[in-house]
Amino acid sequence: MPANAGASGKLLTPYPLGRVPAALTGAVYAIGNFDGVHRGHAVLFETARRKARDIGVPLAALTFEPHPRTVFRPMAPVFRLTPLDAKTRLFTALGLDGVIVIPFDRDFATLTADAFVEDELVGRLAVKAAVVGYDFHFGKSRGGSPEFLGEAGARLGFDVSVVDPVSDESAIISSSRVRAHLELGEVEAANQLLGYRWFVISEVVGGDRRGRNLGFPTANMRLGSDCRLRHGIYAVRLRRADGSEHGGVASFGRRPTFDDGDPLLEVHLIDFSGDLYGERVTVSFCDWIRPELRFDSVDGLVAEMNKDREAARRMLAGAASDSQLDLALAATE
Repeated sequence: MPANAGASGKLLTPYPLGRVPAALTGAVYAIGNFDGVHRGHAVLFETARRKARDIGVPLAALTFEPHPRTVFRPMAPVFRLTPLDAKTRLFTALGLDGVIVIPFDRDFATLTADAFVEDELVGRLAVKAAVVGYDFHFGKSRGGSPEFLGEAGARLGFDVSVVDPVSDESAIISSSRVRAHLELGEVEAANQLLGYRWFVISEVVGGDRRGRNLGFPTANMRLGSDCRLRHGIYAVRLRRADGSEHGGVASFGRRPTFDDGDPLLEVHLIDFSGDLYGERVTVSFCDWIRPELRFDSVDGLVAEMNKDREAARRMLAGAASDSQLDLALAATE
């Protein structure tokens, strides 16, 4: 990531494929789902950045919403790591010039690979170059491959770059690996693959004020029904729209001591007093503390919550420094 990525702080506006701004016609396009925007994706974007610099045109992302797997399996939606608002914030922090979104539905899925290239990439976008990952497939029945795209580009007059897989000491870095870590509560391992702290963006909603009555007021947020983060207690950082950041301890789960209700993210901020209701905030996950537990008494729960708060305080104090991308994200509110 370039040193000045996200320095302007101006959040990109995602445009639909049918309303491409003139400034993004004839750009270099990085194409993919980019769920998670992990370290492998960062290499792809850097490849695309160099290509755009060489040609002298803007760099944009071409992505798909919702995730195709959710369209085809609506009863088992994919665990979305970065919904569109989070992806847009990451694209901004990475220094891209624009974002074009393809509304993905079953009708679009019938578009052949040839039609996608000729009608959309060439006809609508006038793409100068396309940069894709080694496993990128597109078009009806996934008929388009990186090799297919390269041949089409040679025929139709645009350059194609295919980025090889990026690995760590264990395996290829992938969104699937990030999801697997988060489903186990292994946020540090997930963050290593991402290159930044995994975060959610949500509005603070009213609750039953039970936490306040227990001496632990919380900012409550409802995450998407596809969120499969492990239920438990986490050390987190909450960032407000004004850019201020506050350490906290978060519970994500069903509150088994009380009601076993729908999953809720409840964030208690350490050494903070104020009203966050109605604010749209960002919560970054730093470390795992413990699983969600059922307590026999409220006193037992409160005693454990005191331990959780102190554990979070220690973890946040000893946490690794923000990555370059974490810092850039903080400038994109």
